[in-house]
Order: sequence, then structure tokens, then C-alpha cells
Amino acid sequence: MESINAKYVSQKISKTRWKPVSYSSLQQPEVFATGSWDNEDNKISFWSIGNHGGPGMEDGFEGDPQLLCEHKHDGDVLDLQFLDQDRIVTASSTGAVTIFRHHQNSQTISVSQHWTRAHRYPCDNAPCTGVVCSSPEIVTVGEDGRIIVFRADQEGVIRVIENADSSTIHAVTYLRTTEILTVNSIGQLKLWDFRQQSNSPSQILSLSGDRVPLHCVDRHPNQQHIVATGGQDGMLCVWDVRQGNTPFSLMEAHSAEMWEVHFHPTNPDHLFTCSEDGSLLHWETSSHSEMPSFLQGGRNSSMLSRSAMAPAGGNQSLISAWLSGDSSKGRLETTHMLPSQTLSVNSLDVLGQCLVCGTDGEAIFVNRQVPV
Repeated sequence: MESINAKYVSQKISKTRWKPVSYSSLQQPEVFATGSWDNEDNKISFWSIGNHGGPGMEDGFEGDPQLLCEHKHDGDVLDLQFLDQDRIVTASSTGAVTIFRHHQNSQTISVSQHWTRAHRYPCDNAPCTGVVCSSPEIVTVGEDGRIIVFRADQEGVIRVIENADSSTIHAVTYLRTTEILTVNSIGQLKLWDFRQQSNSPSQILSLSGDRVPLHCVDRHPNQQHIVATGGQDGMLCVWDVRQGNTPFSLMEAHSAEMWEVHFHPTNPDHLFTCSEDGSLLHWETSSHSEMPSFLQGGRNSSMLSRSAMAPAGGNQSLISAWLSGDSSKGRLETTHMLPSQTLSVNSLDVLGQCLVCGTDGEAIFVNRQVPV
């Protein structure tokens, strides 16, 4: 706990994301962005945990996040994703999608592209609930059940799947370069293949029994068929999209809604979840199997990325620890990452050994010594 820095920011934080760093440089991230919600004036803000800071830095303890710059945001920030080193995309409760540019020399933010009412009902705005980027492409989803594809270098819309869902789509992620996954408010996970002109999903997976809303989704960075989701009941679900249409494993994670789930991008034996119940959990698959660690994902996983495309029944020697069958007992260690919290932890992001999360308690927590 000693390695955690808390910063009180006088606004409820809905989303937080690390600015990308080049993997080859092995540097730790220093800058992150946040978006706020449920405030009179919402903002997107850029923060630094480095020691170099910008002008007007307030005196703070070493490692405290320092505000670099901020920009007004119309509506609640419902999602936030970096497009590249300098640009970030926001999803708004007004239905708008905006690309902001962070100017590092002057520490200012400007709007570089804006699509108003991208998501809408016939007579009102519909919140844009999720965004995922693969530069220059941007995919958004919304409460209106639409999927929209933009390009950062074009003003128009590239493609719209008009009635992709009859319920709210809560989150979206890329499965492969031409495929996305969406999760919705009736417990379904839908796979969409953009190579097809069809406006129907190529696959639908769902939680059997109660239609519990799913709020978040993340894909294993090396094995694209492995996906984690979380939802209203606080359960962590791990899916193998190649096999069957129901989750591979279900784990009791939180006592209230799970808002985000993230595999560690370079060491995916580690996974992180946060919840309305005020907790932030670190999940680790213990590597007590005979399989050498370099086959289980991590920095030396170049061979894994090839196996990720293997069909069901392919090379079973590369089965992920997340699909090892007894994921709930003995194979998983869970650690609480925050001191006792009471208000919702809405968002988290992890990169290198650095983790950041934002809360309804108007606080940002940064941990720079995550054991991964």
C-alpha cells in the first residue's frame, strides 16, 4: 500500500487511461488522462507522475499526480481511449464522439475532430457508451444499439450498423484487426466481422439463465480467443470464443457492478477489475503448472500470437492459464489493491508496473510498483 499515491481532484472520475509508451524503450508510463462525470462542468485532464512537470506545478509529494492541462467536455465522459501518442478519443453522454489533441510543448488541449450526435434516438441524443481505437480507425457503440466506424482523417462516418442491438451496448473491444466484440445489457457478447457487409453478428455468446447486463470486456493480448467480461452481478467471466457459446469460467469477484476489466498488456497472467463496491482487485494465475512461463504469455510470447489464431483443437500445449479448467480453486490469487474504499471505483488502467484508477470519491490513485 505504501506505493500508492492518492490525489483528490474535486471531480468524479469516470475514466482514466495511460498515455501509450513504446514497448521497445521499456520505459514506464508517466502521463495519463482522466475524464469526469456527474459534475456541473465535466473535463478531460492530463496528469504527470514524472518529476519534470510543466509550468505552474503545485508543490506536492514526489510521485503525486500533477495536473498538466485540462479541457471542458460537453456531457459525461463515458469512455476514453488513446488513438496515438498525442490524440485521445472521448465518448460522451450527449452522443458525441470527440478527438482531442494534447500539445506537449505548450501543455494545452485542442479539439481536432468532433462528431455531434453520432449516437441518437429519433428525437433525442443517445449516450455513446464505448469507444475502441486502431489508428486511424475508431469504433463507437451506444445506448441506441448502433455501431459506428470513423476514421480520424475523415469528417464523415465510414460505416454504421444501424440496429446492431435492440438493447444498450455497453462496451466494445477489438478481437482482431477486422473483428470487434460488443457486450450488452442482456448478457450477450456479440462478435462482428467488418469484412462482411452483413449487419448481423457472426457469433453470439451469452450468459445462460438470468440475462445479467455486461458492462465491460477485454481481450487477452496474446490469445485473441480468450476474453474477460464483467457485469452487474460483479462476476468475472472468462470466455473462449472458439468453443461454445457460454463462459468457460465464472468467478465471484465483486459484491456490486464490475465497471472495468483489464488484462495486463504484456503479462496477461495478471488481470485487474474494479467495481461499484469500491474495490480494485488484482488477479494472478499462479504458474505452478508444468508449462514454462514463457508459454503462458508475457514478454516472450511471440509464439503465442501465432497460436492465437489456431482453431479449436489446435495446439493444446499452448492453452492459457485462464482456461486451465480449475481457474477458481488454487490457480488464482486475488489481491485488494486499494486501502479501504467506500465509493465506486469507475475505471482503471495498467501499463508496465504502473496502475491508475479513478473514483466517485473524487480521487485518483496511482500505484507505480504493481507486482507483475
